[in-house]
Amino acid sequence: MTASRAAAEPNVLEFEATVEDGGREVVLSETYFYPEGGGQPADRGRIDDIEVVDVQSRDGRVVHVLDGELDVGATVHASIDPAFRRYCRRAHTASHALYGAGRRLLDDLGYGGFDIAEERVRVDLTTSTDIGDDTLVELERLVNRVVWESRDVTWAERPRADALSDDDVAFNTKTEEGVASDVVRVVTIDGWDTAACGGTHVDNTREIGPVTVLSRSNPGEGLTRVEFAVGPTAVKRRTTEKGAALDAAAALDTNVGGVLDAVERLDRERERLEAERDDLRVELAERQLAGLPTVERDGAAWLVGELDRDANTLADLAREQAGDRATVVGLVAPNGSLAVATDGSVDAGTVVGDVTETFGGGGGGSETVAQAGGLSADADAVVAFLRDE
Repeated sequence: MTASRAAAEPNVLEFEATVEDGGREVVLSETYFYPEGGGQPADRGRIDDIEVVDVQSRDGRVVHVLDGELDVGATVHASIDPAFRRYCRRAHTASHALYGAGRRLLDDLGYGGFDIAEERVRVDLTTSTDIGDDTLVELERLVNRVVWESRDVTWAERPRADALSDDDVAFNTKTEEGVASDVVRVVTIDGWDTAACGGTHVDNTREIGPVTVLSRSNPGEGLTRVEFAVGPTAVKRRTTEKGAALDAAAALDTNVGGVLDAVERLDRERERLEAERDDLRVELAERQLAGLPTVERDGAAWLVGELDRDANTLADLAREQAGDRATVVGLVAPNGSLAVATDGSVDAGTVVGDVTETFGGGGGGSETVAQAGGLSADADAVVAFLRDE
């Protein structure tokens, strides 16, 4: 069985080996290529001059999928892409640092999944804590503090039963279910986090560099997904957000620290203006209603007219007027909406039904308040119809 030595010796990026199985899918006598697994992608690189397009673990052996072929028995020189290996090491250790921060902020914490992608890393957490914006900010702060503190990162094998019984050792759910050997590889960030893990890691948290939390989501019941970035993507996100904050501060004529207060002042002013607007709308509607004439129809007083308001406002206004100025109040909006309210002596639903039967649309309601929409005629025609002109 040929196992990868990538996790144990992640600094080895070049080595020589013998081809044990040849062709396009090659098995080497030894390898430092990391095979895809546990949420970490396969290493990239070359064997001799042939590109390695994938690395997989199959039946206890590491299979290197090539963009070409190699012969059995050949002695080859292998090189691993240093930039991609460095990124994966930083990203993987950052996920452990994030989990360690979660241990300090979240209740009933557990792993639900993990994945390293090109520009972002996701960690799925199980927790009873609602992770809001404030918690995300604190997670990011704690992770970057651990980076700054330059904590050592070490790994060692422990007996399987011992690791599983240790509450300090975090297990990815899939990792825990898949533990079949007698030993488990445990990765430790000194004084911060301990987790069962087969991935490649940095030797010290300072190698991670800046970490920027990007988002949170809920991919499934009981899971909270936190996505973050390391490296250039993390720096780009920070500069973008800093630029946006500075632009907002300039627009609000304050500094970044005063943006929230300025927004709150604007919000209060908006609420005041909206209340003033609503009062003026009510006053205007009352004046418009006062100018509408009543007509006698079927021995009852009908107050009918056009009013440019939304359907719900029409219904409220009609309800307020019914039984006061008239037995029946019918208000029609230019958009084809109708509201009818009565004092109960006339069925409002029947009135609306007569209108929709004549002008199309649909509606309904109770005996005292009914509405309709989608009328095909203009408001003047509907008003004339209700006035029985």
